Amino acid sequence: MAEDWTSSGVDLHLELDPSGGRRDALERALRDAVRTGRLVPGAVVPSTRALAAQLGVSRGTVTAAYDQLIAEGYLTARQGAATRVAEVRPAEVHSAEVRSAEPEAPAPGNAVPGKLAPEPSAPAPSGGPVWAGSWATAGTVAHDLRPGRPDLGTFPASAWLRSTRRVLTTAGPEVHALSDPRGRPELRAALAGYLRRVRGVDADPGRIVITSGYAQGLGLLARVLGDAGTSAVAMEEPGHPYHRMIVARAGLRIVPLPVDGLGARADLPMDAGALVLTPAHQYPSGATLAPGRRRAAAAWARDTGGLVVEDDYDGEFRYDRQPVGSLQGTAPGHVVYAGTASKTLAPALRLAWLVLPAALVEPVAEAKRLADAHTPSLGQLVLADLITGHAYDRHVRAARLRYRRRRDALVEALRRRAPHVRVLGVAAGLHALVLLPDDGPGEDEVMARAAARGLALQPLGEFWQRPDGRPPGLVVGYSTPLQSGYPAALDALCSVLRYKA
Repeated sequence: MAEDWTSSGVDLHLELDPSGGRRDALERALRDAVRTGRLVPGAVVPSTRALAAQLGVSRGTVTAAYDQLIAEGYLTARQGAATRVAEVRPAEVHSAEVRSAEPEAPAPGNAVPGKLAPEPSAPAPSGGPVWAGSWATAGTVAHDLRPGRPDLGTFPASAWLRSTRRVLTTAGPEVHALSDPRGRPELRAALAGYLRRVRGVDADPGRIVITSGYAQGLGLLARVLGDAGTSAVAMEEPGHPYHRMIVARAGLRIVPLPVDGLGARADLPMDAGALVLTPAHQYPSGATLAPGRRRAAAAWARDTGGLVVEDDYDGEFRYDRQPVGSLQGTAPGHVVYAGTASKTLAPALRLAWLVLPAALVEPVAEAKRLADAHTPSLGQLVLADLITGHAYDRHVRAARLRYRRRRDALVEALRRRAPHVRVLGVAAGLHALVLLPDDGPGEDEVMARAAARGLALQPLGEFWQRPDGRPPGLVVGYSTPLQSGYPAALDALCSVLRYKA
């Protein structure tokens, strides 16, 4: 007997939004069904054949959507068994009043043993903000391959100028006045729609706070957590040294959270009040947080009352398949989603955002007000115009193609000219982790060679809180050079990685 929807083990009505592609629409509909509880944990979902017949789409479309939601932790699958809804709890049901009304503005006034494991599915050949100290280099820099910055030569100046003119023509003089510390409502509304559509974030404008870069957002959260009694924060090891400095400056103790080829390990510390994770593309290893570990992080937050901070610094740039959706979408009441325009546009814009659990909105907004009143309005309004007019999407798509080509060129050059190194973390992002062989040139020797050639690199050693037993390596930012200088920068890199100078 042919299988159909009625014999698939679940009765579920899905409305697919016709405005986008069928696969994207199906992914959104399934996420919403899980979040709202229409698909309960453990429920069997229809077979790909039955759902394809029911919806009138290809079986390949359904299979791709299921694969994406398995990667994001919404679904689970085992060989020979039915696909089921993962053990995630649906998002909180916000009342109509909360959904439709904006809250009032606040009143003024550990070391990984041995080597990092390779990615389970690294592709065949075809960063959070950089630590400030790594940009200071003695001598002349002819080639810059440090991570943390996009190609600034590709900034969409014409689109930015058009949006600026449009904003200045329509916004009126109030654009130059002090504004809501949470950020302009136009940008928060634009971001809510964009993040729901592109990153699977459970976002509404009332729970978004605009910050002057991710570093400020992390500092605000650390301050609010400290004021609420949190004494320790778990951060990935290896991880961003500058971000550790920000959290420590707020008086919080750093608990190292070991990382391997599946991302941050699942043995989460019970003595920490918060976790700071980079699930989509771990910085600097490049690992994607495995589905089981995503669920473990969300469960840890729910069971302990802790908070997960999801640093999605380069989530739009994935090359082997569709980007993995946000961790926040599976537990929006326990996860802060942090995004930034530093990698998609430029770090000097100082535009970033926090999607917060409702209880944190007012404390974070008040901390923002006391820090710098608000992020400048003009840049916020221009970014909102870029997003609503889809110029931002067009720029990101073009940048993704450029960076993929650069990634491919890096992998191929190292394969041919430095086959003794291992390249990890290249499925996504703007940097690669290059592990050095135990019997070849070490970090110090490579850095000395690089300095002699005017090549700026960042050693992996700078990312470890506990350096004992770490593997030697480099974090190579292939997005940093201008396009015209990229071939010469690759040539310099391959030269300094030779066994003999």
